Amino acid sequence: MFKKILIANRGEIAVRVARTARRMGVATVAVYSDADANAPHVRACDDTVYIGPSAAAESYLRAEKIIDACKKTGAEAVHPGYGFLSENASFAEALDKAGIVFIGPSAETIRAMGSKSAAKDLMEAANVPTTPGYQGEDQAVATFKKEAMRIGYPVLLKATAGGGGKGMRMVAREEDLEDALTSAQREAKSAFGDDRFLIEKYVTRARHVEVQIFGDGKGDVVHMFERDCSVQRRHQKVIEEAPAPNLPANTRAALLKAGVDAGKAVNYRGAGTVEFLYDAENDAVYFMEMNTRLQVEHPVSEMITGLDFVEWQLRIASGKGLPLLQDQIGENGHAFEARLYAENPNQNFAPSIGTLTTLRLPSETARIDSGVEEGQAITPFYDPMIAKIITYGSTREEALGAMRAALSETRVAGLETNAAFLYALAAEPDFITGEVSTKFIEEHDGALFAQAPAGPKQWAVAALWKQPPVAHHKDPWNSLTGFRLNRPRHEVMWVEHEGHAAILRLSKDGEAFKATLEPDASAAARREGREPQAPIQFSFSGVNNGVDMRLAVEGEDAVAFAAPHNDKLRVWIGAGHWDIAFPDPLAGISTHHSSEGSLVAPMPGVVTLLSAKPGDAIEAGKPLLVMEAMKMEHAIKAPFDGVIKAYKFQPGDQVKDGDLLVEFEESA
Repeated sequence: MFKKILIANRGEIAVRVARTARRMGVATVAVYSDADANAPHVRACDDTVYIGPSAAAESYLRAEKIIDACKKTGAEAVHPGYGFLSENASFAEALDKAGIVFIGPSAETIRAMGSKSAAKDLMEAANVPTTPGYQGEDQAVATFKKEAMRIGYPVLLKATAGGGGKGMRMVAREEDLEDALTSAQREAKSAFGDDRFLIEKYVTRARHVEVQIFGDGKGDVVHMFERDCSVQRRHQKVIEEAPAPNLPANTRAALLKAGVDAGKAVNYRGAGTVEFLYDAENDAVYFMEMNTRLQVEHPVSEMITGLDFVEWQLRIASGKGLPLLQDQIGENGHAFEARLYAENPNQNFAPSIGTLTTLRLPSETARIDSGVEEGQAITPFYDPMIAKIITYGSTREEALGAMRAALSETRVAGLETNAAFLYALAAEPDFITGEVSTKFIEEHDGALFAQAPAGPKQWAVAALWKQPPVAHHKDPWNSLTGFRLNRPRHEVMWVEHEGHAAILRLSKDGEAFKATLEPDASAAARREGREPQAPIQFSFSGVNNGVDMRLAVEGEDAVAFAAPHNDKLRVWIGAGHWDIAFPDPLAGISTHHSSEGSLVAPMPGVVTLLSAKPGDAIEAGKPLLVMEAMKMEHAIKAPFDGVIKAYKFQPGDQVKDGDLLVEFEESA
């Protein structure tokens, strides 16, 4: 076994690998950039090496710096994690030349599977079922149009060097193909340095199922059963489970065999995942690609097998072979993994950057794999994952119930997350019965994106938050607000939720509050064409312990949590959260605009394309420009019909969060 390994990665996977290595008595080396100088993965390792600026291209993607760090620290092997250099054949070759072990497959295997087109050719030769499509060398637009007509629309464009949903576009009509291909090529060139594409038949009601395999590099390959990763946004996985639900026994057997056959076809070594599309209507399985690394979602397979996959990787890489034979590997129970991201589901899952001012994760009821901590910033340089929340149960129902419970205890402030969205997904009736597909989010958007308005419970929490904590209730010097000699205490506060301001009037006699919420001034309602809302009256009592609160509103008990969230108060009750502001009445009621169609940069990035020119008339919803941020393209769209007055930036320009990108004047 190795004495010391270097982990050529960051975040949760680096922490995860370090944890297993320590248990096995293997010393670890962390590498870090400027942005990660104080990150948890640096403290999780025994030795550290600085490798450069925050941008991945200048640090984590610099193979020579990783090799120099190995030589400097005496590391015998490199664990690449996932992403960055994990599927880079040239990196694996360079390590081999330097006498350093790559904890993964051979460079030949990585190269063969790194090209989706070459991989598809290999799988067809090995009789692994593949999706109808075209993966030829001719990359002309006319060729893609011809092949798309042959295959039949809808089709899927996929970057041959792609992964993680990047450089992927579904095209439903011939007239959209050229623009989709151009955009996807641009994204693929930026992400992978390779703009070659293949085209496949798009299976409308597909499920994404995958087989976890391990090989010894000498011909023996075993599987660790399958996972279902169907629920995705932007072709990227959101929630995964093992085993796959509602999969016919004969189909499952064929799927597992195909996964093992795929591994044997390339003499696989180490951990890998063979991904398939499952066409439930026709009960057909098609090979998509092989990921030659440890997958983000590997914990669900660990949970049902009881095995540590990083330990298997280290043992195989050190020459010890497969720890178990196929008939010695069993499965038990069911597991889910939800990916908690810093992103805004209501803005097309746009990444959210900022500081994690509050971070409470359900570590007592779930397995948490995370590489960040409270007070740390989510930057635009890397993937915005905060944590993986993993739950297990003896049945699927039990495991999913545990996931809902874990998500209802998750508390994050300082930036936006998909926590409430994940809970809504885990509570959706079709998901509960396992009726999933890659179009699940699109088909259930009404339920998954719904946001309940603030009500008496939320206003009561906001009011309690403004009161002194319970320890100071009896000290009159800490509660002078609204003091009246021999009269009940009376307070008035301005509150605001989702851009709608109101006056909250409170009176207190003993421990109980009587409240009146006076929403939306009549003039504001008339301006917006609405009927003025009637005042809302309710009573409540409760205790403020600083963050955790227990209260009774109109006789109904509730447990709440509250914490500052930027310039607002974030209130949680169960899995839902509400952001409540306390505006200054002298400053007037603030006006909020959704950043959907906003003309400012939603985050730091680079302008890649101007979709029109000054003077052009643009319809609402049409793109004005395209910018790239956090490895994805984001279209800035017209919020209304109007005319472009001026662009403030040109392609290639770096922009900051909040920069005005274009002057756009509404049509008369």
